[in-house]
Amino acid sequence: MTGAVGTIYSYANNPRVYKSLIAAQYNNVKVNVKTDIEMGKFNKSKDYLSKFPLGKVPAFESKDGNIYESNAIAYYIASLKKDSGLLGTTPMQNAQIHQYMFMAENEIVPQMAGWLYALKGWLPYNKNNVNKAQEGIRNIMTVLNGVLQKKTYLVGERITLADIIVFCTLLPLYQELFDQTFRSAYPNVNRWFITLANQKQFKAVTGEVKLCETQLQYVPPKKEKKEKKETPKAAPKAAPKAAPAAEEKPKEKKKNPMDLLPKSSFNLEDWKRFYSNNDTKPTAVDYFWKNYDPEGYSMYRVDYKYNDELTQTFMSCNLVGGFFQRMELLRKYAFGTLIVTGENNNNQISGYFIIRGNEIPEILKDVPDYPSFTFTKVDSNDAKVKAEYEDYIAWEGPTFSNTTVVDGKVFK
Repeated sequence: MTGAVGTIYSYANNPRVYKSLIAAQYNNVKVNVKTDIEMGKFNKSKDYLSKFPLGKVPAFESKDGNIYESNAIAYYIASLKKDSGLLGTTPMQNAQIHQYMFMAENEIVPQMAGWLYALKGWLPYNKNNVNKAQEGIRNIMTVLNGVLQKKTYLVGERITLADIIVFCTLLPLYQELFDQTFRSAYPNVNRWFITLANQKQFKAVTGEVKLCETQLQYVPPKKEKKEKKETPKAAPKAAPKAAPAAEEKPKEKKKNPMDLLPKSSFNLEDWKRFYSNNDTKPTAVDYFWKNYDPEGYSMYRVDYKYNDELTQTFMSCNLVGGFFQRMELLRKYAFGTLIVTGENNNNQISGYFIIRGNEIPEILKDVPDYPSFTFTKVDSNDAKVKAEYEDYIAWEGPTFSNTTVVDGKVFK
């Protein structure tokens, strides 16, 4: 695989980007993906708009030119290897591939938005509109089921860009709305979808695709629920106030065991602020070792257990982000960083954490992702540990001399 043919800009976990990345897998070309962008700011900047005037993402930048619209980007990537067959082998097949590209964008995407996006709150919820969108999705699934009754793939006898684009467009639906009951009506589409999901080129980008078990349902906003409960009740006549019942006493909040630990001389919040506002080496590092309390805190080396299953580096970073989000209850008691090193299809997640107390707290063990990581308690006085810890919180140093720091996140 040669150098990158260009860079795609997008927010993380965008199925529209998957189209290009899967095509890149088939053509054995490298595409860089930049996801650490602030939507609404990065894509509205003067520099970005000078390249992509509509401010859309995903967008693709290369030395040969710039492209926006995900299907156009995927088409370009698919065209980079003439004998891959992704664009068909005849003019008719190429036209049919375009047919499915337009079908996905004009028939599936609007109906998906009317159903899935409304349930997620990205569009205003209207029951009639959702019902119409559901019917529209059923219609297109019926058409696809008929097309695939006697065919393995949409165009010709091998996987083409048509399959890649329709698969990626249907992916969020299969993950969040197409439960077993819904899927049972479309066996041919299911067989096709699962066949693609199990191809190594698809897996390298999407990972294991988990099919929907429980269909996403609409949940009214809390305010709306409250109004529904209170509106029917008429205001009762004033009555003498009775003494508060015993059960009305506010319940005593259960203490977190970590709050009962002996007071530490190390102020974690002060450290987090100092780390954020100063150069890591040597300023923040010096501050840390001057103030760290190894009696009140424990230091852990952290390693992801399944590094051999990691594919795209941006997906590895998203995995870290999800882990940190679900660790929110620990934020008051811990600081750490997890870093993605290596390259696409050969990367690792590792890092260091300091956590209040002398053992792993239950609020960390309860995080669903915790079993996927190894937290190894280390001696913060060990010279090797100190050096590694400093490199990890700085994201640079001798520790990474034989690899590349791609990305990472700080838990603070």
